[in-house]
Amino acid sequence: MRRYHFLSLSLALLVVSFTADCQEKHDHGASTAAAPPVTAPSQHKGQTISYNTSLGKASGYLAVPSTKGKHSAIVVIQEWWGVNDWIKDQADRFASQGYVALAPDLYHGQVATDPDHAHELMRGMPNDRAMADLKGAFNELATRRDVDPTKVGIIGWCFGGGWALQLAIKEPRAAGTVINYGSLVTDPATVANIHSPILGNFGAEDRGIPPADVKAFEQILKQTGHDVDIKIYEGAGHAFENPNNTQGYVPAAAADAQSRTDAFLAKHLGR
Repeated sequence: MRRYHFLSLSLALLVVSFTADCQEKHDHGASTAAAPPVTAPSQHKGQTISYNTSLGKASGYLAVPSTKGKHSAIVVIQEWWGVNDWIKDQADRFASQGYVALAPDLYHGQVATDPDHAHELMRGMPNDRAMADLKGAFNELATRRDVDPTKVGIIGWCFGGGWALQLAIKEPRAAGTVINYGSLVTDPATVANIHSPILGNFGAEDRGIPPADVKAFEQILKQTGHDVDIKIYEGAGHAFENPNNTQGYVPAAAADAQSRTDAFLAKHLGR
């Protein structure tokens, strides 16, 4: 019973942290322009699938490579907007590189088109259900016949970056985790549960996740012997990788972060 209450409290604190970080961007106008869509739905090559979780059924956008055989795979975790066209674009891009990519729909069918709606969806999302959806997505990939279960990774942006870290904490099978400007943890006992290598991309001007927090996260990972590669981009704020964020998109930083991500995934997941 005590363990259950501790887990519930931890998840409650987690959503408060995510809400504070994303609300910081909303209040200061740093990501209000990052709303979808950018790609016509007909251009997406994947499909929506359903899968089992510990709390019932969930769904997500699945993109698969055109080649046959066993592949590496990636859990692609949404921003606070939901599984919109930009997230589907990312899954499609990974599939074109040879990965099986699954973007779990943490909002269960809803997608925000303005910050107020995104904030409402994020605050209303049950954290235990979100973690069940993420773990279920990881297991769905790991048990597919076209996936090598030892090469399943995780990636997320903003809201999804924080959840990518939380999934890495809960999922010892993760082969690699990419955190793009997501909420962080520095508790040594929690960090000790991370088994996968970590890549992080952050903005020096991000007021919700300041460089001091990023450096503290990196330091505790290094002190505990983890494989970690963190980069803080000068002149970049929150959501600098998303071109929809017309007020904060930084093309050079975004291109570099994408290159770092591709190299990290190729190294730790292979294809």
